[in-house]
Amino acid sequence: MKLGKMLGAGLATLGSLLLIAAPAGATTASATLTAGSLGFAGTPGNVTFPSAALNGQNKTIQAAQPLDVADATGSGAGWNVTSTSTFFTSGSNTLPAGAFLSSAPTATCDTNVTCTTAGTSTVAYPYFMPAGTTAPTATKLFTAPAGTGMGDQTLSPTWNLGIPANAYAGNYTSTWTLSLVSGP
Repeated sequence: MKLGKMLGAGLATLGSLLLIAAPAGATTASATLTAGSLGFAGTPGNVTFPSAALNGQNKTIQAAQPLDVADATGSGAGWNVTSTSTFFTSGSNTLPAGAFLSSAPTATCDTNVTCTTAGTSTVAYPYFMPAGTTAPTATKLFTAPAGTGMGDQTLSPTWNLGIPANAYAGNYTSTWTLSLVSGP
């Protein structure tokens, strides 16, 4: 009987040791992220420059145009915004040049979005938007270098329009084409 008790106690002790010495269970977790797209989150808005009174002097008027960029590609390839335009015309009258940016637009993450803001653009400023009777080939107005520009963010360019002293009075319009293209 004594041997049975000792054997029982020994097995119980051995069982406790096995429970204590057992390694923790290992497991893994995984997540698959699929690429989204690159595009404007909304159509770029129209630009309306303020009215300007002609006074015999050259002047420059300004207007902002927020551009909401959505880079959900997950590639880090960077992107660029290109632009082109027609001349500003009013009837048979034409302004001699198109709009321009005197400095690089700033980029900020959209509300409640964690983004990697577009880095320093490689475009030289001032940037002059191409203009012609027929819109010429578009050029880059802003670049987000590789590794930047990921997530939803808004670029905030402020456009300038030069009004020469000899401009004719009128309501001038121009057609602009802005494109968002992958790669810096």
